[in-house]
Amino acid sequence: MTVVLVHGNPETDAIWDELRKHLGRKDVVTLSPPGFGAPVPEGFGATSDDYLAWLVSEVAAIPGPVDLIGHDWGGGHVMRLACTRPDLIRSWTTDIAGCFDPEYVWHDAAQAWQTPVVGEVAVSQMVAAPQEMRAAQFESLGMTKDVAGRVSAAVNEDMGRCILALYRSAAQPAIAKLGEELPQAAVRPGLVIIATEDHYTGGEVLARRSAERAGAKVVVLEGLGHWWMCQDPKRGAEAIAGFVESLG
Repeated sequence: MTVVLVHGNPETDAIWDELRKHLGRKDVVTLSPPGFGAPVPEGFGATSDDYLAWLVSEVAAIPGPVDLIGHDWGGGHVMRLACTRPDLIRSWTTDIAGCFDPEYVWHDAAQAWQTPVVGEVAVSQMVAAPQEMRAAQFESLGMTKDVAGRVSAAVNEDMGRCILALYRSAAQPAIAKLGEELPQAAVRPGLVIIATEDHYTGGEVLARRSAERAGAKVVVLEGLGHWWMCQDPKRGAEAIAGFVESLG
């Protein structure tokens, strides 16, 4: 079975490099959503629905079914595919399940991006900032120095536009409405990763509640934050490998 890794915002597939080494497999594919380390096709709207359609098309082109794993908004796209096209996958894994709970409140940066004018100013400042400053900020948030440098180099106006469109398409109550589909994900085995120091995704209570609704197993990465795959790639790989290998 092919393992497919999907990253989120504001990232590139560089976040997976060390984890891939610890997985120790050759059948690993990384997919970069348009605008996030990949070109934005003409006419691409960058809404959550657009990214779902993009991921469906990408996964359908991979001989499968596959084990689909997502981080951050990549985990959101994975969750939505698991709910709507489970025929394309053998299993799914996400680390932002709590975001689909009705009580989830978007973090401060997301709320800024979702606000007209405020969001445009925020992404303009991010794009205009010196690359070294962006890299230092990413590193302070949990990326390794190497990954932070590579991700910061990919920040551009296209990414900024995609951030605004994506987050605005999922402003509450929209993402809570999407969460109503979670029971449909139970058609395939699922895993919810809970990094206890991830302060963007709603916390352990909401994540466990979403996991239960989706019929998923839970693995807790104690002491790790949003970029758990950078902070402790070995432990992250072990969690993923343990789940995937348990499927036979």
